Amino acid sequence: MVISTLGIAATSQTLASQAAAQILAQGGSAMDAAICANAVLGVVEPMSCGIGGDLFAICWDAASGKLTGINASGWAPAKLHASGMAQSGIHSVTVPGCVDGWSRLHERFGKLRWATLMEPAIHYAQAGFPVTEIIQRQWRESESTLAPALSIDGRAPRVGEVFRNPELAAALRLLAGSGVDAFYRGSIAKALLKTSTRFGGTLAADDLHEYASEWVTPIASTYRGWSIYELPPNGQGMAALEMLNIMEQFPLHQYGAHSPDTWHIKIETQKLAYADLHRHLADPRHQAVPVEALISKSYAAERARLIDLHRASCIDRPGDPLPAKGDTVYLAVVDRDGNIASLIQSIYQSFGSGVVVDGFGFHLHNRGALFSRHPSHPNAVAPRQRPFHTIIPGFMRKGDTHIGFGIMGGFNQAQAHAQFVSNVVDHGMNIQAALEAPRFTKPGIGGCDLLIEARVPESTLNALRGLGHDLHILGDYDSQMGGGQAVLHDSATHVNCAASSPRKGGAAIPQPPLLRQG
Repeated sequence: MVISTLGIAATSQTLASQAAAQILAQGGSAMDAAICANAVLGVVEPMSCGIGGDLFAICWDAASGKLTGINASGWAPAKLHASGMAQSGIHSVTVPGCVDGWSRLHERFGKLRWATLMEPAIHYAQAGFPVTEIIQRQWRESESTLAPALSIDGRAPRVGEVFRNPELAAALRLLAGSGVDAFYRGSIAKALLKTSTRFGGTLAADDLHEYASEWVTPIASTYRGWSIYELPPNGQGMAALEMLNIMEQFPLHQYGAHSPDTWHIKIETQKLAYADLHRHLADPRHQAVPVEALISKSYAAERARLIDLHRASCIDRPGDPLPAKGDTVYLAVVDRDGNIASLIQSIYQSFGSGVVVDGFGFHLHNRGALFSRHPSHPNAVAPRQRPFHTIIPGFMRKGDTHIGFGIMGGFNQAQAHAQFVSNVVDHGMNIQAALEAPRFTKPGIGGCDLLIEARVPESTLNALRGLGHDLHILGDYDSQMGGGQAVLHDSATHVNCAASSPRKGGAAIPQPPLLRQG
C-alpha cells in the first residue's frame, strides 16, 4: 500500500494520479482531485472514459460522517424507440451525464476554482502525453475504426509516442470558462446535436437542456460486522450486496482464500445474484425495482439453500424476492482530512458508440446498448429512461476504518466488488493485496463457464473442474478481471492508505508536502 498522513489519489494512469495529487497539494478536496483526475483520464485513456460518458460517485464526508451518492447517468432521447436501438453508432447514444455530475459534485464538495481542475487535462490534450503500454494495446485493438481525431496517420499511437488532441483541448477550455452550460446549452451542445443529426440520430436540444443528474442515498448491507455501501439502480450495485449476503451464510473465513470450497461458493453465489440482477434491474424512476427485498438477509438465506456444495449449477435461476466487456475508469481519492471520493466513469465499450463530436475530439458513449430488447422487460427503452448501468463505485466501513473502492470491467464489477470485500473481511488482506488477489469472473448468465486467473493454485483449479465448473484460464493479472483502486482512512490515527491494481498501468500517488522555496 501507499501510506501517508496527507492525501492520496489512485487512478488507472499515473499522469492522472499525479495531477490529482497536485490538486490536493493546492488545498483541493478529495472531490476536486477526483474531478481533475477524471478529466485527465478522458485525455490519456480516451477509449474508456471522457466527457461523452456517464458517472457515478460515492462521497464520504469525514466531518459529518455522512455518505452521499450521485447518479450522473443520462437518459434516452425522448424520440428514441426500440425499433431504432443499436449496439453502437448514434442510436446507441444516451445523454452524457458526466459533466453535469462533475458540476454538481464540485458545487457541493469542491474547494478550488472549477477552471483550476481542468488545467492539467487541457495541458495534456494540447501539449500531448506519451502513450503507456496497456492503454496503447486497448487503442490498437480499435485501430480499424479510429476517428481522425483519435489516430496518428490513421493508426493508433505507439507505446511512448506523444499523442495530442487539440480538439479535445478546445472543448475542455470551453468547460473551464463556461462550466456545465457549455456542454448542455452552449457550443459543445450545438456541435453534439449537429453531429447527431448528421448521423440520423434522435437527440434533441431539450434532451440536453432538461437533463439533471440525481443525488441518491446509497443502499447498504452488512458483512460479518462491516457496513458495505453501493448505489441504487439503475446500476448493478445491488448484485454485489446480494452476493455478500449469500456468501455470509457460509464460513468462508474458516475455509481459507484458496480453498476450493471458498471459490465454489463464490462462483455459485454470483450465478444466483446475477440471475436476479438481469431479471429485475431497471431505472427506478420508471419501474419498481425490489431492491430492499433483493438485499435482505432472509432472501439471501433462501437463495443460499439452492447452492449444492458438491456440484456446480449450470442453469439460470432468478428468484422472486417479492411476497407471493466494457471499458471504464475507476478512481479513488482520500484527502488529508479523511474525505473520500469513490468515483467511476465510462463511455461503456471501447471508444463508446464510435461517434466523435464534430470539432471537439471526444466520443459519445453507447450506454443505450444496455436497454433490453424485450418490450415487456422493466429495462426496455422508453423516453427519458436510463438504461441498465454496469459502472458502480463502492464503499465499506467498520469502526474507524473507511474504504472507498471500485473495480472496472462491465458485468465483472459487482462480482469483483464482492470478492474484494471478502478478501479484506474473510481473509485479512490489506487493500493492495485484496486488489491483487486472483479472481474469477463470469460474463454471461447461465452455464458453468467462467474465466479465472492462472495464479489460483492448480489443486484448486482441478477441484473446481471436478465440481463441474468449466474453467477458462487467463493470465496472471488479466485485464478481463478489471483493474481497480482503493483508498482507506483511519479516523483514529488520521493515516491514509491507497492501492492500485497491477491489471492497469496506474498508481497510487501521495500528495506532496508544500516545501519552502530556497
